[in-house]
Amino acid sequence: MAQVGIFVGTVYGNALLVAEEAEPLLIDQGHQVKIFEDPTLDDWQRYADHVALIITSTTGQGDLPDSIAPLFHAIKDKLGHQPTLQYGVIALGDSSYEDFCGGGKKFDALLQEHSAKRVGEVLLVDATENPEPEEITSPWIEDWAKQIG
Repeated sequence: MAQVGIFVGTVYGNALLVAEEAEPLLIDQGHQVKIFEDPTLDDWQRYADHVALIITSTTGQGDLPDSIAPLFHAIKDKLGHQPTLQYGVIALGDSSYEDFCGGGKKFDALLQEHSAKRVGEVLLVDATENPEPEEITSPWIEDWAKQIG
């Protein structure tokens, strides 16, 4: 099965909670999983031929949290074409803000520019409708886990 790196961008801990819920679901389907709370470019590059799952919240005006913003900028500035990378994105946000789930959408757009292969659709989780995000994310992860490899 696949080696999956879960790259977390969180402020208040919800994205990390989703990552910790995702880990056993992925392991149960035979995948090897590692969570990165403060991911670096070196961490990212270890998964260049594998699978990355980005789970991030959004801050301010659609920005990425401080825990994952440096990784985003390093990928943007130092890496190019990434056609061997498979990835998925879970974006946490609040629809009362103008740039709903902007952090996850920006990460997805960057990886699309780099020709990475997105598996499944980006999951947008609205905190106003789903205060317990794992109710939405866990079924998505179980389905996503069957598509990677």
